[in-house]
Amino acid sequence: MSDRFLANDEDAARTRIKFCGMTREQDIDAALSLGIDALGFVFYRPSKRHVSPERAAELVACVPASIATVGLFVDATHDQISAVLERVPLSLLQFHGDEAPDACGRFSRPYIKAARVTPDLDLLEFADAYREAAALLLDAHTAGYGGSGKVFDWSLVPRQLKDTVAAPADARRVVLSGGLNAANVADGIARVRPYAVDVSSGIESAKGIKDPDAMRQFVAAVRAADQSFR
Repeated sequence: MSDRFLANDEDAARTRIKFCGMTREQDIDAALSLGIDALGFVFYRPSKRHVSPERAAELVACVPASIATVGLFVDATHDQISAVLERVPLSLLQFHGDEAPDACGRFSRPYIKAARVTPDLDLLEFADAYREAAALLLDAHTAGYGGSGKVFDWSLVPRQLKDTVAAPADARRVVLSGGLNAANVADGIARVRPYAVDVSSGIESAKGIKDPDAMRQFVAAVRAADQSFR
């Protein structure tokens, strides 16, 4: 991969950071200045963070090749996803619905599969079913699909999926999501030790509108948490 989100770089202990739900150029510029690793664009029409393929193409044009551009889909058809990919040069796909493993792997791009965590979900079984995924994203189970600001019970993450921040290339990568913000992300990192963290509502002043101070505070909290493990 050309981007650094999935690459095993020289700083293996660094928790990668993904900002999701990007809708404005100024928010992308602010995120890039903070050294984040990935930016997410929502192609799920009911979301207030939804962007059209045309708008997403404009936004992705602002992103250097070293930063992952991630397209978020929820139970989209093959044709719908293909139409987006014809217009938008995404480096990663992220599936948040009930997509089957074979449906996720049809697009010649690495993908992230989201798990909406509940006590009834066997995460190890889920991870095995989606073994071809580049990463698993653990999110809260809500009426919507991400961006709810709700935190799930981190104790539900099995030991086998923890401490993946320094995972080798062939290990399962875990992305922690769901209600993260500057006040709680360090605790999430300490308890789950994810490969990456994903945030949307926790860095916003309104849905789809990122707050520069909240973004800066979030990144500072992640970096401070990383330092505590050195």
